[in-house]
Amino acid sequence: MTAPDIRPLSTDPATIDALAALLIETVAGGGSVGFMHPVAPDKAAAFARTSLEAAARGERIVFGAFVDGVLASTVTLLLALPENQPHRAEIAKMMTAPAFRGRGLARALLIEAEREAAARGRTLLVLDTAEEEGAAGLYEKAGFVRVGAIPDFALKPHGGLTATLLYVKRLLPA
Repeated sequence: MTAPDIRPLSTDPATIDALAALLIETVAGGGSVGFMHPVAPDKAAAFARTSLEAAARGERIVFGAFVDGVLASTVTLLLALPENQPHRAEIAKMMTAPAFRGRGLARALLIEAEREAAARGRTLLVLDTAEEEGAAGLYEKAGFVRVGAIPDFALKPHGGLTATLLYVKRLLPA
């Protein structure tokens, strides 16, 4: 496999289309990222546009991992938090296309998000992931510590309730 090209995503139309397509594919594959299956293309495009516009305003960074020019995986680093929480950031919307899973892309994206968070003086990362079919193993291998669970937190993309697992990771500033 070619080494992934990891970079922040921009608001150009091709990137919006690629992010929308990745969202649709992730949810169809059971990924719990806040949407129910099937995700309508216009809804996915609106999500992608809104997310990337927030990134353009500096409220978040949406990192993408490209393999041979294809957007294969993404993660979002949420930066716009309440004024009493300038020391932390959140990891959100980890998505990897099923054809690219198991290749280390999500781990590489987490490393880049952590690096950027530390460079911005953030010392605490938080995230949540679905208990069923979530990415708990990935996060634990990356050094995140499970601090709790909320039962029946959300619907799975194809129906049925799942708990969410809460994780934290302390960072040293860059």
